[in-house]
Amino acid sequence: MSDFDLFRTTEEHEELRGAVRAVAEDKIAPHAADVDDRSRFPQEALEALVATDFHAPHIGEQYDGVGADALATCIVIEEVARVCGSSSLIPAVNKLGTMPVILGASEDLKQRYLPKVASGEVMFSYGLSERESGSDTASMRTQAVADGDDWILNGQKSWITNAGVSDYYTVLAVTDPDGKRGSNISAFVVHADDAGFTLGEPERKLGIKGSPTRELFFDDVRLPGDRIVGAPGEGLKIALRTLDHTRVTIGAQAVGIAQGALDQAVEYVKERKQFGKAIADFQGVQFMLADMAMKLETARQMVYTAAAKSERFDDDLPFYGAAAKCYASDAAMEITTDAVQLLGGAGYVKDFPVERMMRDAKITQIYEGTNQIQRMVMARQLLK
Repeated sequence: MSDFDLFRTTEEHEELRGAVRAVAEDKIAPHAADVDDRSRFPQEALEALVATDFHAPHIGEQYDGVGADALATCIVIEEVARVCGSSSLIPAVNKLGTMPVILGASEDLKQRYLPKVASGEVMFSYGLSERESGSDTASMRTQAVADGDDWILNGQKSWITNAGVSDYYTVLAVTDPDGKRGSNISAFVVHADDAGFTLGEPERKLGIKGSPTRELFFDDVRLPGDRIVGAPGEGLKIALRTLDHTRVTIGAQAVGIAQGALDQAVEYVKERKQFGKAIADFQGVQFMLADMAMKLETARQMVYTAAAKSERFDDDLPFYGAAAKCYASDAAMEITTDAVQLLGGAGYVKDFPVERMMRDAKITQIYEGTNQIQRMVMARQLLK
């Protein structure tokens, strides 16, 4: 392999892109506006993704998955996000929810849960944030107290993506209240039908309206001892390692949303006539398009580089994962805003998808660590 090949996706990656794009345009795009308008879960997208094994491509072949590498998983998320941001959270959150299990769980736990996600039988969500513990994850208040071989879980989690449609949840809880901050937290798998586990009402959101976001409540939820992920006290370490990998997928989601908006803008300016010619002929419009495409391609290359580092478990992944997520989401917000501007009044109404894409892009700057936190992560890596 020459050094230059490192910066080119493989033929298999591009074949995958074509396959996902075909499914997205045929089975997902036609429902995207209705999903957003009615704030309903994109069931059509779930069925289409499960039918083609694109719903959780990251799960390894030893667990009956397709064993897609990190870049391939990003390409799946990117191509789905290009037509529907909400639907792209199906593969993204399946990876987020299962990554703690993949990174830290016993082989028994992996064999128990991962094949079910790989088959499409279940979905998996992730419970880290709380009302008073967002960016400051170590200050969480949810607790699990040992009771014989079991654990008794009490507390709540906020902003949980796909809550209510997922069957399983990786939940972080304090297991040693007097222990060292950050080393006193453990991870558990909670089942949707566990007694004492309930959900809050769906949040009313600016964007990604098709992906339900709800609070989780735990009232004396008894968890068998074999549902702990890793050893007691390792939970936050596993959670933060998870985010190093999954921030890359949020970068991919942002790239996909931005690509969808740029595609719409290019198509529109070639058709829209003013002053006797297409507005694409005006230099001011051309410069906007050039800047949008330049930011987008920079973001894509950062995400793909971070994905390669995720696959290799490189030591500098924390920096690259944070950088890819931060840059791509900022770029997506700028590109979607410019797309609305280029469509003018048409961009501001729901007849065209760019206003939805602009709303969907915003959350990529906030979740899985705000972009202010990403900059802190990057700076900490630089100052080590």
